[in-house]
Amino acid sequence: MSQDLLAPMPTDEQRLRAEMIAIAAEFTPGDGVHATAIEPLQLIRASAPAQPLPAVYEPGLVLVLQGRKRAHLGQEVLTYDPLHALVVSVTMMPSAQIIEASREAPYLCVRLRADPRELASLVLDAGIASTPAVQPPTALQRGLQLARSSPGLLDALARLLRLLRTPADIPMLAPLAMREIFYRVLTGELGPRLRALAVAESHAQRIARAIELVKRRFDEPLRIEEVASAAAMSPSTLHQHFKQVTSMSPLQYQKQLRLHRARQLMLADGLDAAAAAHRVGYESASQFSREYRRLFGAPPRAEIRQTLGSD
Repeated sequence: MSQDLLAPMPTDEQRLRAEMIAIAAEFTPGDGVHATAIEPLQLIRASAPAQPLPAVYEPGLVLVLQGRKRAHLGQEVLTYDPLHALVVSVTMMPSAQIIEASREAPYLCVRLRADPRELASLVLDAGIASTPAVQPPTALQRGLQLARSSPGLLDALARLLRLLRTPADIPMLAPLAMREIFYRVLTGELGPRLRALAVAESHAQRIARAIELVKRRFDEPLRIEEVASAAAMSPSTLHQHFKQVTSMSPLQYQKQLRLHRARQLMLADGLDAAAAAHRVGYESASQFSREYRRLFGAPPRAEIRQTLGSD
C-alpha cells in the first residue's frame, strides 16, 4: 500500500488554515502591514524574526495564520501562534516581537479592527448575557487576552478572507462575515472581556472612556482630574484601574501615544524630529529625543533611517 494512502487526511481546521495562508500570501506581496479592500481588515507579513519594538494595538482581533509572535506588557508575556487568537479590548501599546518566520514560511497574520459601538449593538441584538455593571477592581483584566481559536471562528474568518478574491461581493457580504466573527468572539472564552465594554457604567467601560479621552487629546496637557471625571472615578481609583488594564499610568500612556504618533509622522510624512515633536505636543526637542530613544532604542533620526533602510 502506498505511503500516500497511509497518510492521515488533513482535518477541517488544517484545510481552513492552509486556505487562509494561501489567501494571505496572495494579498501580501512583501513584508509589512497591508491594507485590504475590506477596510477594517489588515494583513501582516514578515520573512524573518525581528527585535522587540513598541507597537500600537487597536481594539479588535489578531489571528496568526503562520509563524509566532510575542507581546510584552509590563511583566506579562503573551505568545500567540496559529492555535490562539489575541483579543484587544482597548487600545494597547505592548512591546511586540516576531519570533518565528522565514522566507519559506513567512509570518502571516490577520488583524481585524472592532468598533465598540457595533460590539454593543451585537450584544443587544443577539441577546448575549452581559457582565454585571458593578464589578470589583479585581474583575478588570488586561486589554490584551489570549484564547484558543475555535472552529466556528476560523470558518467565519476564512469566509471573510475569501471575499478578497471576489471584491464585488465585499459591500454586501463582508459586514455579515465580520458580525459573525465578533459574535464568535463575544460568545467564546474571552467574550466577557468585550461584553463588559457594552455595559453602561461598568468599570471596563469607564476605563475605555478615559482611554478614548487621552487618545483624542494626546497632544494637549493632561489633567488627571479631567480624565477621572470622564471615567466617573476619583483620580486615585482611575490611576489604579487604568494601570491594571493598560500596564501603565495615564501620563505614561499619553507619552507613548505621542511618541508613536511622532514616529508615524516621520515615517509616513517625512517630518523631521523637531517638527514631529512640536506636532504631538512636545515643547522641548531634547526631551522628545531622550524619551524617543528610551522607547525605541535609538534617537529619532537614526531609528527612522534604520527602519526605512530595512523596508
